[in-house]
Amino acid sequence: MHPAQDDAVVIEAWLSEFPFPDFLEPVRERAREFEKAHPGHRIDIRGFSYQELPDAIARAAAEGRAPAIATYYAGASQLARDARARDGSPLFVSVEKAVAGRAEILGEAVVLDDFLPGVREYYTVDGDFATMPLTLSTMLLYANTTVLRRAGVAAAPRTWEDTTAACEAVARLAGGPRHGIAWPVDGKFLQHAVAQQGALLADAGNGRHGRATRIDLASDAVKAYVDWWRGLHRAGHYLHTGVQEDWAGTFRAFADQEVALRLSSSFDANYMVRAAAAAGFDIEVGVLPRNGALPCAGNWIGGDSLWLADGLDAATRDGALAFMQYLNSPRAAAAWHQASGSAPATYGCIALLEEEGWFDAHPHHRATSEQLGLRAGPPEAHGAVLGAFHAVQIVFMAAMEEILTEGADPDARLARATAEAQGHLDAYNAYALGTGPETPDCLTVRI
Repeated sequence: MHPAQDDAVVIEAWLSEFPFPDFLEPVRERAREFEKAHPGHRIDIRGFSYQELPDAIARAAAEGRAPAIATYYAGASQLARDARARDGSPLFVSVEKAVAGRAEILGEAVVLDDFLPGVREYYTVDGDFATMPLTLSTMLLYANTTVLRRAGVAAAPRTWEDTTAACEAVARLAGGPRHGIAWPVDGKFLQHAVAQQGALLADAGNGRHGRATRIDLASDAVKAYVDWWRGLHRAGHYLHTGVQEDWAGTFRAFADQEVALRLSSSFDANYMVRAAAAAGFDIEVGVLPRNGALPCAGNWIGGDSLWLADGLDAATRDGALAFMQYLNSPRAAAAWHQASGSAPATYGCIALLEEEGWFDAHPHHRATSEQLGLRAGPPEAHGAVLGAFHAVQIVFMAAMEEILTEGADPDARLARATAEAQGHLDAYNAYALGTGPETPDCLTVRI
């Protein structure tokens, strides 16, 4: 940062680094712009691995030196809720409470009401818009439309049933891909499938109306998804690479035209489009297929969000809030989307990108906004907030692996997975409430 006067309002922001080159540099540029627009304010940004940041914040808070702003990966939101200051009080305050109904802060327009409803609902906890998105992603479908046209499939599938039919058509295609579809064995797809069906993974409104204490990996929604997935695999349509969380392997399978369809993150859009161009086939990016018997109730959302420390003096609090609004202003958010691939999450940002022709030149980015707009409710369906989430995901992935490759009975295996996941959640809650030890899973965070 450029030098600032000694009496400057200094706002420390500890932000997540993800495995992309110079990931935070655009945010640092926005900080420099903010400082120029607000003399007397300095934004000090420190980047941490997203995996290590929650632990770093917890240790700093225990020593009374927590930052004013901190990001947490979406799946680690419960860690932010449970973070404590040195005096034992909650470390963070809801952004909505801190804004307190103001329309602008230090001249920066408050954009809380401009977020897409599904995004706002995803980050609403205990009735408040708790934390402002910074980086945002969701799951999408990537389709080799050159192959689909040859197979007689007129449009990219939007439901599980359409996807199965498309895979069957591809299987009949002479000289076509060996399999119809691929996606990684990863718990985030389960989260998204359950959200789409309007079901919950946990009690207390998916952990959004208090602490989640019970988890269910054997619900009808989970079983419906697992049965569809298993059916694709048994029919030879689903390519299982043999490696869990194999994002790279499924990417190569699509790029090499070993499959016609791939489910993946919206962050993959630019890479997938470039791979298709290099291989000489047409690609369409569409919404994630859902259970066709139900409207799409909600979505899994990835990325990270900005949490505001409680107990700040008024000048620091308002400086931090103003910077959060600036980062989500239309121009800044559009620049972040273009630089990082983060999904546009506000109406203002989407309108600006549309007006300037960005989506016309990059139509593969339209699908993300469409996906985020699919939300028949209830708001709690957007995803669970619970502790030890990564450990829970690993439990599901192990169960799915056995169902796919060892022929494990889905009902029995998912019941066992529920019991295992419950053990992880119980251990985390005991740690968070001070009645149990910190286990290796308590602070573990992974994409």
